[in-house]
Amino acid sequence: MTTKLRLLPYKEYKGVEKIYSVIFYYLPVFGRMYRRRVELCLDQCKGGENILEVGFGSGLTFLNLSEKYKQIHGLDLTCDVKVVGQVFASRNIHANLRNGNVLSMPYTDNQFDTVLLISILEHLKPDELAQAFQEIKRVLKPGGQIVYGVPVERPFMVFMFRLLGYNIRDHHFSTEIEVREAAEKVFKKEHVHAMKAFPSFFGHVYEIGHFTKAN
Repeated sequence: MTTKLRLLPYKEYKGVEKIYSVIFYYLPVFGRMYRRRVELCLDQCKGGENILEVGFGSGLTFLNLSEKYKQIHGLDLTCDVKVVGQVFASRNIHANLRNGNVLSMPYTDNQFDTVLLISILEHLKPDELAQAFQEIKRVLKPGGQIVYGVPVERPFMVFMFRLLGYNIRDHHFSTEIEVREAAEKVFKKEHVHAMKAFPSFFGHVYEIGHFTKAN
């Protein structure tokens, strides 16, 4: 059964600089694609003791992740971890949240069952991907999984970003191919899935990767 993204009422999300971006998930048509890419990533998360989400932002995945994992950990560059934590603590979801960078993570070796990154790795430069994946490997338990989602660079995706006021080249430095190839050098590939746009004739717009660390 496909995961359905559980969301709080829009105005309850707090703690990120661009909180208005959360509204994209609630839009009638465009929101469907935004939610679907997250749902496909969540589908790959197997559950277990603990998960680390890198780039968790306002915590959009936390309601779903709390159903699969006993403990949620989060690492984010800029969000106010105290404010985001309070939003979910009031719902009895006590996430361990920190500010930090995927290139040098403040966690012990072999700590997590799953590391999740949704729309994060494309923001790294190609020569930084190897370091990021080595760090993720370090903090994963043997047999643990990494699940990531990255945009597929097609004219439709570039056009949609422009509608939102973004020049994709100012924000995305690595393509889905570069991310996938870098992951394959470090992990065992379990599954890579491409998500189609709505309507589908626009082609694939997002890629979800599921890889595991060797035992």
